[in-house]
Amino acid sequence: MSLDARELRKAMGRFATGVCVVTVVSSTQQALGMTANSFTSVSLDPPLVLWSLQNNSDVFETFSRPRFFAINILSSEQQAQSNQYAKKGQHELDPGHYRLGKYGAPIIRHALATFECELHATYEAGDHLIIVGRVTDLHQRPSGSPLLFYSGGYREVH
Repeated sequence: MSLDARELRKAMGRFATGVCVVTVVSSTQQALGMTANSFTSVSLDPPLVLWSLQNNSDVFETFSRPRFFAINILSSEQQAQSNQYAKKGQHELDPGHYRLGKYGAPIIRHALATFECELHATYEAGDHLIIVGRVTDLHQRPSGSPLLFYSGGYREVH
């Protein structure tokens, strides 16, 4: 049985997700961000999280094997940042959007939560690379609403 790729994508879009920006510092010391909704927790002990990177991404080499990276869960007020860092060729972080974390990865200001990670493992999986990070530090905002993505668009919690 062969699945229609468009129908599969549409069906996968029926799963509501949060939106995050994964951040790294490149080999040329440039702070970069990439919007993703493929984030999930893996384990509490040890503390592991993962996200998936498309193999044909314009910044695949930079994001596929960083020693340290951060996963920043966006708030509903950060839709513009989500859009900005989702565009091909627009991954350089605006200096006002971040500060550097304890391990050197950029931390998005005003994110609902940020997980500073050290690379734990990668796994090839079809047209994506699964990147698993060990959480080395975390930051949380005490309040705020999440930026959600569902069925091809942003949504709000009511």
